[in-house]
Amino acid sequence: MIVDIKKKLLSQIDLYFGKILMPKGFEIDKEILQTDIIKHQIQDCEFPFSREWDKLNTYLIEHITVEYDFQLTNKLTTGYMFKPNEKSYPKKDINEVDLINSPDYTMLYGVNVSNCLVRIYYDNNRRKGRSWDIPLENNKFLIFPSTQQYVITNNQKDNLNLILKITYEYI
Repeated sequence: MIVDIKKKLLSQIDLYFGKILMPKGFEIDKEILQTDIIKHQIQDCEFPFSREWDKLNTYLIEHITVEYDFQLTNKLTTGYMFKPNEKSYPKKDINEVDLINSPDYTMLYGVNVSNCLVRIYYDNNRRKGRSWDIPLENNKFLIFPSTQQYVITNNQKDNLNLILKITYEYI
């Protein structure tokens, strides 16, 4: 008996995560990023450009291009401050009414975090409402499609958690 069965993958959810391993002498100064996040939040202004932001952003874009053969370009940068025991509302980084101008990917980077958790929600065919939890730690990142809903939780009671978010367009 000859069977002619083919398979076509129509969709997938790709997540990229890891630690930023900068070359010696080019480490990211998290104090500068912390100051930028606090200034951005308190003054409600555009996220400032800095050499540290550029090092992180360039590292991520170049490594994704080399390792996974696709290119990203920046859309928007913002920073989050989470008070002790604070949990974000469920977020999606797209505008459902304006998908053409929405980002393709979201990156979260732990600038100064402790006991922080990111929960990403997804559907697996008829298995709806699934979630995947990943701890976000200092100098670690998580990149995922901006269409995915997510929640950030600061699970400790002593300190602020500072997180940098950059959204990207796939080119």
